[in-house]
Amino acid sequence: MNSRKEQLEAIDRLLTIMDELREQCPWDKKQTMQSLRHLTIEETYELGDAILDNDLNEVKMELGDVLLHIIFYAKIGSETNDFDIADVANAICDKLVNRHPHIYGDVKVIDAEDVKRNWEQIKLKEGKKSVLEGVPKSLPALVKANRIQDKVSGVGFDWDEPQQVFEKVEEELGELQIEVAAGNKEKIEAEFGDVLFSMINYARFLGVNPENALERTNKKFIKRFQYLETKAKENGKEMNDMSLEEMDVYWNEAKAKE
Repeated sequence: MNSRKEQLEAIDRLLTIMDELREQCPWDKKQTMQSLRHLTIEETYELGDAILDNDLNEVKMELGDVLLHIIFYAKIGSETNDFDIADVANAICDKLVNRHPHIYGDVKVIDAEDVKRNWEQIKLKEGKKSVLEGVPKSLPALVKANRIQDKVSGVGFDWDEPQQVFEKVEEELGELQIEVAAGNKEKIEAEFGDVLFSMINYARFLGVNPENALERTNKKFIKRFQYLETKAKENGKEMNDMSLEEMDVYWNEAKAKE
């Protein structure tokens, strides 16, 4: 591993390259925070994919892309005299010190749950009107639901036992079936949302990240389906002409290979 001196030198090298690109590269010169935003989101998702795949070399590369974006935003901020990378780093340092009084103060904690509760209380003291203010509006709905539930649990608004949450899931499923039988599309959608929300809550109690769980299932399904497609072609068959029973043979082969 690199020494602290080498790490700082690498960051300084990146800052220098960013200065040069901003001055000399036509593409880099024209970028704004608004134009970079969607690219930053894309890079973050690519990092998430690499983490799920446990591809550490790819994680390293994607972290570099995300770090570049942070440096890029800070460079743009410095050009308008609003902030630079030092301001960015100092702001997060100050926040971390302030929100960890059990490390930098005399507050005592027992476990990670104590830390979470303190964190939310400190944010309210900093001027937040709601514990939910920190949940980005543009988050995907599944991720947002998980963050909402995590946030409110930090101030004690939570179930006591996983079984209580599972019973809530069953209750919501029952209400969904009633509306399905009634055929009311609007109410079906509302109850379906309640089912998803309660399932996400149950995942939290099980210690499962629902976004990661669903994405792993997506990846698994894609891998199995593409195997099915490949085997069908190898046997000179078109999938549209295959029965579900024939497809199921290849599907089970894919599962067995896992």
